[in-house]
Amino acid sequence: MVALPELKFTSLDEIPERISTARKAFMEHKTRDIEFRLVQLRKLYWAIKDHEEEIIEACAQDLRKPRFEAAVAESGWIMNDIVYTTRNLHKWAKDEKAPEIDLSFKFMNPKIRKDPLGCVLVIGAFNFPFQLTLGPAIGAIAAGNTVVIKPSENAPRSAAVMQKIVEASLDPSCYTIIQGGIPETQALLAERWDKIFFTGGATVGRIVAKAAAPHLTPVVLELGGINPAIVSKNANPRLVARRLLWGKLMNAGQVCTSQNYLLVDKTLVGKVVEEFKIAYKEFYPQGAKNSPDYSRIVNPGAFARLKSMLDNTNGKILMGGTMDEKELFIEPTVVQVESVDDSLCTQESFGPFIPILAVENLDEAIALANGVQSTPLGLYPFGNKADIEKVLSSTRSGGVSCNDAALHIPTLPFGGVGESGYGAYRGRSSFDVWVHRRPVTSSPSWLEAILSIRYPPYAGKLSKFQAASTLHPDFDRNGKKLTLGWLRALFTLGGGTAKAGAGRAAVLAASE
Repeated sequence: MVALPELKFTSLDEIPERISTARKAFMEHKTRDIEFRLVQLRKLYWAIKDHEEEIIEACAQDLRKPRFEAAVAESGWIMNDIVYTTRNLHKWAKDEKAPEIDLSFKFMNPKIRKDPLGCVLVIGAFNFPFQLTLGPAIGAIAAGNTVVIKPSENAPRSAAVMQKIVEASLDPSCYTIIQGGIPETQALLAERWDKIFFTGGATVGRIVAKAAAPHLTPVVLELGGINPAIVSKNANPRLVARRLLWGKLMNAGQVCTSQNYLLVDKTLVGKVVEEFKIAYKEFYPQGAKNSPDYSRIVNPGAFARLKSMLDNTNGKILMGGTMDEKELFIEPTVVQVESVDDSLCTQESFGPFIPILAVENLDEAIALANGVQSTPLGLYPFGNKADIEKVLSSTRSGGVSCNDAALHIPTLPFGGVGESGYGAYRGRSSFDVWVHRRPVTSSPSWLEAILSIRYPPYAGKLSKFQAASTLHPDFDRNGKKLTLGWLRALFTLGGGTAKAGAGRAAVLAASE
């Protein structure tokens, strides 16, 4: 067993000083240089690589997370994230030529500059402690911010290892870790930030947003959701069972994207349940409790909440149901419920429960899903192409995996909508979420002859200005698109009347 550091909370008196140091470093432009950012990320990569065994052991002690899941979704994920970011950072940070600029403004050389926001706060989560804490921080570093990182105290071993990694690799004047629970988090939220990134539950998410509001601090909220899986009569029961069981049992169901309940066409319920039983035996031949590939619930409080949900269900347990409070073990449990008002469906379980509700058809499933939560973090439709298109066109969600469960490509934007949060990161979005897209124009002196039209006195200038700048519709009063619009645009240098085209031509001629 690898020796791990102990978690020590940061002194409340020390927190303002740490933040002040990070803000001072930003104001001194220490993180502006792209090469500086790249060096920080590269050093972070090797620190993670060097401490990978400690990461895996910390995840095992905090959650009894299997080595495979820790290597793939924690250390491996964030190392890949760093490599991908460093390969693309120069391209992402480069000024962009402003798109769709009217001809009369082209000479001002409009562009979009990517400016870092400032001193920012990242508050992580316990279920994937490294990925969901260092992942947002990687983007913030790449974007040129100074960063204060607050790991979840509910994964204490992981938090301590994370601090060791950060302090061994990153410039301490620009990047720091604050450890602690509610008092320390409250102290952080009382400070002024240039952006806050929070991953966790909706209840705390509201607290974070409320704390940010007095300072008008922008916030990214990565929350969970009461995520539905919708199974049509055309779905493959074996694929449904294997894929949803995998998605639900990773980290013992403590995954914000996993399905919270299944809406299954009544003709398929029996087959799907049988396939769940078969898949369970295939995944865990000796049972989940005796398997090295099955995690535990994070703490007694979370265990008690899950037990209460199962105790209060009116549904029928069809598979699993056993628990061991001492070991924080909850067996994968399939329950057939009679209503979406059941205790297993009304809140995000964040555990290994699989409630199944039989529905008459796809229309009923869609209506029920929209009624439970209209904007879940994830949505999982199973069926043929027509079924899936119907679900997609009738619902909203943060993301969708068609005929699969909780699948997310690491470079795709990831984030919720409405109740499941707002803002997105991962891949390039991890950079974009931490920068201000700053419009910059540069008006050369030779343009003064043209620009003089904007100066007083205005007498006689309005008609000339309108002739050169007014865009005319390519549609009639009934909303119908006018024909030959492209031809009109060609001959009038942008659309509208011949007079407008002449005005634009005059602007061009004056600039020669």
